[in-house]
Formats: sequence, structure tokens, C-alpha cells
Amino acid sequence: MPKDAAVEEFARLVRALKARDGRSYEALGRRLSVSASTLHRYCSGATVPEEFAVVDRLALLCGADEEERRALEVAWTRADGARRPPAPEPGAEPAPEPDPAPAPAPEAAPEPESEPVHARVPGLPPERRRHRWGWVGVVCGALAVVGTVTLGAVLLPGKTRERAAEPPAPLTWTVASDLWKNGCGHTYLVERTPPPPPESADARSWAAAQGAVDGGETLVRVSVQGKSAAAVVLQALHVRVVERGAPLPWAAYRMDDGCGGAVTPRRFEVDLDRPRPVARALDGYDASGQEGRTLPAVSFPYAVSAAEPEELLVSAGAAGCDCRWYLELEWSSEGRRGTVRIGDEDGLPFRTSGAKGRPAYAYDSVGRAWITGEKSGQGE
Repeated sequence: MPKDAAVEEFARLVRALKARDGRSYEALGRRLSVSASTLHRYCSGATVPEEFAVVDRLALLCGADEEERRALEVAWTRADGARRPPAPEPGAEPAPEPDPAPAPAPEAAPEPESEPVHARVPGLPPERRRHRWGWVGVVCGALAVVGTVTLGAVLLPGKTRERAAEPPAPLTWTVASDLWKNGCGHTYLVERTPPPPPESADARSWAAAQGAVDGGETLVRVSVQGKSAAAVVLQALHVRVVERGAPLPWAAYRMDDGCGGAVTPRRFEVDLDRPRPVARALDGYDASGQEGRTLPAVSFPYAVSAAEPEELLVSAGAAGCDCRWYLELEWSSEGRRGTVRIGDEDGLPFRTSGAKGRPAYAYDSVGRAWITGEKSGQGE
């Protein structure tokens, strides 16, 4: 592939990712830790990044699947090679440096004149002549500055547009992604035997220390509210899987078995094994009263504001994949609309791996040891 064609093909793929995401250069650049102008040069083909890592992060942010990321890496490799100077052939001698050009002979200094050249213009007294030439210099300098600014505005329209950053979304959210069902039941896949299970409030730090991954199910609670009194309408909740792999071969460790509660909260249920997972709203149920009552599912569109927040509980299950995924929340408010991408507390994708058929362990609080149970049925 010709050099220019390789660079253009890489730039075309980057532009397609940016167009799919819909965010501005500045918004994406902040997430990638690069400037908006740098990202614009990647999209235009003016620059090829030194490392593929920044392009791979862009692909994940924009929801590219594994096949698209591989194609992007191949295109980057070709473009990177096209931009580098060719290496000298083995054994080739370096080209001799040209002899330096002889220095020009010094010119004879002109004889001093009794009067400046511009003072010899006929018909004008010496003072008028000096003023006239001075004004000519000022006018020429001003025209040169105006021409430079105008030329820059014509040749660099992209940089002018990038200065107008899009306003931030009119809503804010917080995420809790290390929840246990009814506060006590959860399964983690862990590569090595972990320490005793933590209290549910300490689940996040415990799981991070062990490198644990949610086995079979991930529970996520998203609290959403507007930034002002103006209503923000939540239009839809989507799920975007950004990476799929085979389920982890690790053992399953259950935090508790048999726990339950009187209230089943309303929630969104997601099957990550489907090619295009959908968040389905489900009713909840409160069995604490004598007759019990149904908790109606969240129905979109749904309005929130600073005074009226909303909590969205998402239960995502997986049996046949090790999936990394995001939530995407569509919104509209006061003539604007957009989509926010929601990941875990660090902004990374959530992760859920199937646990079906894995060796399962439960903790014996009396013997203070993990004991073997039946193979895990999580994620069936």
C-alpha cells in the first residue's frame, strides 16, 4: 500500500470512530489525556500517534469491538511505518557530506553619503521626505499582520471551531458497582484462594485486592439527577459490550448462600450473552406487608432534576462470556439532547464472567476456612 494511502486509511478509521461516538474533539481528548488539536490531527491524517495505546483507548471509548480494534491496529502499523524514514540497507556506506560552499567575498562598505537616499527626492523638503517614508513602513507592516491573520483563519478552520467547546451535560450521576443481592449474596471468580469474605460495605476494596471478577452477575446502581431545577428527560438506557472473551477458568467463591429479603427492588435486567444486550425494565415486589405490593418498573421517558433524582438498578448476567460493558443513558433538556456513557467508579467498563460449572466454595465461619461445595450454577 502506498505511504499516503496507508496514512489516509488509518485516519479514515479514526474519523469513523469519532463520528460514531458523537462527542467533540475536546470531550474525547479529555478522556484520552490528549489535546483536542492532537486528536484532530489524528483524524485528518496530519499526524500518526507514536504508540497504538492512545488509539486503542479511543476505540474502547467509542464502543469498538475486538475485530474493529485489530483492524485499527493493522492500519496504525502500516501508517506508522509509512511516516518513518526508511532504514539504511545493511552494509551501505553513508552518503558523503557535500563540501561546504566557499564563503562569499566581503563587499566593500559604501562610502558615507552626506544625505540619506530618500532625502534626495526632488520637490520635497527633507522633513517632509522623511515623514512620507515613515508612514509607508507603518502601513505596510499593518497590512502584513492583517494578511497573516486572515490566511491563518482560512487555512486552519478546524482549530477555530475547536475553541467552541460543547456545554456539559445538564445531569450528574454516581455509580455503585460492587453490590450484593439483598446485601449478602454474591459470587466472585478468583484465581487464588482468597482471605475470608468481607462485609458487603468493604466489597470493593476486597475484590480489587484479590483481582476478583463478578461471577455470573453484576449489580450496578446508578443515581441520576439534574444540575438545576430544569427537568432532564431520560429517554432510554442502553448496554454496550466493548470486549468479549471466554469465561474465566477460575474457581467461584460465594459470599453467602440462602440470604433473602422482604423487598425485591425494581430493576433493569440484562443478558450479556446476547449479540445486542438490551436493558429490560422489571417490576419489584415488597412482601413486608400482609398483602404485599408491586413496585412498578421504571418507564422511559422519565424526568429528573436537582430536587427529584432517580435510582436505576441494573442486574447484568453472563454465562458464556467474560464481558466488559458500559451503560449509555440518553437524555434531553431545554432543546438539547445527548448520551452519557457510564462505567464503574473509575470510569472503566464493568466486567462480568460466566461461572457455570466452576468449582464453588463457601466460607465456614466456624472452621474459618473455605469449604468445597457443588460446582457453581451461577450464570445458567
